[in-house]
Amino acid sequence: MSNDPLLQPYQLKHLTLRNRILITSHEPAYPEDGMPKGRYRAYHVERAKAGVALTMTAGSASVARDSPPVFNNILAWKDEVVGWMKQMVDECHDHGAAVMIQLTHLGRRTRWDKGDWLPVVAPSHEREAAHRAFPKRMEDWDLTRIIQDFADAAERMKTAGVDGIELEAYGHLLEQFWSPLTNDLDAPYGGSLDNRLRFTFDVLRAIRERCGPDFITGLRYTGDQDMPGGMGRDEGIEVSKKLRDSGLVDFLNVVKGHIDTDPGLTDLIPIQGMPSAPHLDFAGEIRAATGFPTFHAARIPDVPTARHAIASGKLDMVGMTRAHLADPHLVRKIIEGREDDIRPCVGANYCLDRIYQGGMAFCLHNAASGREETMPHDIPKAPARRRITIIGAGPAGMEAARVGAERGHEVTVLEAADQPGGQIRLTAQDERRREMISVIAWRMAQCERLGVTFRFNTFADAETVRETRPDEVIVATGGLPHTEVLTAGNDLVCSAWDILSGDVKPGASVLIFDDAGDHAALQAADLISATGAAVEIVTPDRSFSPEVMAMNLVPYMRNLQKRDTTFTVTWRLLSVTREGNRLRAVLGSDYGDVRRERLVDQVVVNHGTRPLDDLYFELKPQSSNLGEVDYEALATGGLQKVSRNPEGAFRLFRIGDAVAARNTHAAIYDALRLVKDL
Repeated sequence: MSNDPLLQPYQLKHLTLRNRILITSHEPAYPEDGMPKGRYRAYHVERAKAGVALTMTAGSASVARDSPPVFNNILAWKDEVVGWMKQMVDECHDHGAAVMIQLTHLGRRTRWDKGDWLPVVAPSHEREAAHRAFPKRMEDWDLTRIIQDFADAAERMKTAGVDGIELEAYGHLLEQFWSPLTNDLDAPYGGSLDNRLRFTFDVLRAIRERCGPDFITGLRYTGDQDMPGGMGRDEGIEVSKKLRDSGLVDFLNVVKGHIDTDPGLTDLIPIQGMPSAPHLDFAGEIRAATGFPTFHAARIPDVPTARHAIASGKLDMVGMTRAHLADPHLVRKIIEGREDDIRPCVGANYCLDRIYQGGMAFCLHNAASGREETMPHDIPKAPARRRITIIGAGPAGMEAARVGAERGHEVTVLEAADQPGGQIRLTAQDERRREMISVIAWRMAQCERLGVTFRFNTFADAETVRETRPDEVIVATGGLPHTEVLTAGNDLVCSAWDILSGDVKPGASVLIFDDAGDHAALQAADLISATGAAVEIVTPDRSFSPEVMAMNLVPYMRNLQKRDTTFTVTWRLLSVTREGNRLRAVLGSDYGDVRRERLVDQVVVNHGTRPLDDLYFELKPQSSNLGEVDYEALATGGLQKVSRNPEGAFRLFRIGDAVAARNTHAAIYDALRLVKDL
């Protein structure tokens, strides 16, 4: 038996958990018609197979019609959920993992124009900033029916065979009763702390009456809202003790903070550039104060931090949720002594930010997560060894090399620079985003282990490629910034890349024209404004930086709002002319024939990239498929069989930004789904 603290079993009531690692409740937005069908089941089963002790499904599974999901949650108020949950539970149990589900009523944390267009309810009329709905203040009959809804949903889950449930409090209806900021009801449900807790205990008692004393029930809640006028630390510890003493809950899953705004959410669930495990010590205080089973997760991305959380006695179970999105086989690799092979979570938060914008959760650099039905986490061996030559060692090229080598192929990578990374190496120069380099570093380590040949400082041409005698050629050369978007003055502007690389020094008064809406413009603005320069970011969009998404925007804004920065939306840069030693920028609008002018020292354009594709087109006539991709086969996992040129010496493909400007996830997904079948 291992002495690793993480691998020790844990007894929770009658349930024996095989180790101390859990996946906390989160909603990856995979349900179909509100049900956890094939994609959802495959996602959790993959992690169960790999050794996780407990997988918490369904962040915020809805218990009632008037709690409409805002990011495709499971609908626990429907009877049909029982069969789908049972399939998932049974299959996870077959692999030795326990399964729980999180139930909630969202209260004001939703919208009235979702689902059945019913009024949003809360214990006050106070609107939540994030979802913008003004709620109806709850009446007595609302309380009665929602208590019943919780009990009904819990009974459905017990029937489905789950090992327990967790009620979501923080930010949701239960906590909306707890906080003086969101509860202005009169007694018996408002006023004193005991009154504000009454609704929660009524719900818990109803669940116990319906499901019995042995059915494991816990609560995920904040022990400190950390906001003026909210429930503070001392009151949070008092709540924790009351929950323990009630005899109605079996574990506490504690967080710290509030989620009613994007900054609050980001502090509670930190992203890259923010401290790891910022609330671990606080969770340890709750455990010490209560002596009760305590779970916690909040940016615990690496095994040493998780091991410390258990070994130090701060937690009984440690949540590594985003880490399991990055590598679902994390526990298996710990057991096998392969911690160095764990694909790191880089905190990019592509997963959560996608959910909050209505998409499915995908990991920035594991394109198989959430696609377990079609994409492999363990790459199968190819029936025959082939020679693959890859041009470019950015994220697309490195993933292609890794997957090709895992298939057993002989892989050669040609890279013009002296090291791998491509655009990611540029991004990672920003101290706040330096973790991004792990996307490349992990792949480089895997490629070295698998025997991939790298030829750096090699500007590949057709002859260089032919000399490698390839069967398959993959062009992953990426793109270069496109700045020629003006009617006049294209020669007077620089790109965001020029600023980030240090090739162009920041001016004193700078206009950034952002027509791509991605990280590059904000990174450039952050770097320039840090010098004391005045910066104006101009975009034709109706909102700025739409590709950055909510939680990733927060650290940028915290920097930029302290400085001399201005955001101007719905205006387009038309032209730039020189005026003395300054530049006159003319702005226009897509909404009408209007003009404005700015006099600045520097103009920076962020307009995405154009493919660096000269080599691809040079090689195309020499290829057997003439560069053609069978999209049906690519999308469904079939083999590429296109043959247009019988005289061709190799098949030719291009991936990532060498095709069109997209993002890191798209580049890695391109590589995985192509090369896994070569």
